[in-house]
Amino acid sequence: MIKTTTISALSLPAAILPAAALLSLSACSEAQTPAPAPASESASPQDQFWQALSTHCGNAYQGALVSNDAADADMQGADMVMHVRECSDEQISVPFHIREQGKEWDRSRTWVFTRTADGLRLKHDHRHEDGESDAVTMYGGDTADGGTATRQSFPVDAESIAMFEREGLTASVTNIWSVEVGPATAPDPEFTYQLTRTVEGGAPEPRNFRVTFDLSQPVDAPPAPWGF
Repeated sequence: MIKTTTISALSLPAAILPAAALLSLSACSEAQTPAPAPASESASPQDQFWQALSTHCGNAYQGALVSNDAADADMQGADMVMHVRECSDEQISVPFHIREQGKEWDRSRTWVFTRTADGLRLKHDHRHEDGESDAVTMYGGDTADGGTATRQSFPVDAESIAMFEREGLTASVTNIWSVEVGPATAPDPEFTYQLTRTVEGGAPEPRNFRVTFDLSQPVDAPPAPWGF
């Protein structure tokens, strides 16, 4: 008995396949190619901002005061270190350590970023060296708009306004905090924290506090902030 062999069109050299078959194979190949994953740019600006900050989890960075308000004269030339210390899908904690000239390290401040149902929130956790909360703590605000992938602003919220008024800090009821961050993959990434008040916004006088950190050069992680 003579065996017959069935030859699949896929096993034939392309040179002897009819043109129609070649077109069919080409179409089949294209149909089986998986679609590329959506680019990260398709995420919302706030998601991109969160992802950028998250790329620095565990790292500490050195920074400096770059504004020149007279109210911050003691901080001119101070050592400053931020530490992206604790990260989850819902919260990122960033202690902010300051050592003014001739003084010990002040480890009282932690910036706390949180996801909310409507956007992002920034709060300031202030502690004393014994770990007790300061009378003025957990103040901040929520984003009022989508911001950008690298910059988000946080106008003061009603809870913070009530606390500032109770503590006699009436100028602070017009605070707006802004944070800029570049992802670890960016060339020369930076992190900038800024507090502003404007006369147009109701402040008795303008205020500008701005510190910037070089995110391209991690430094040794500092000790835990006070209370942690």
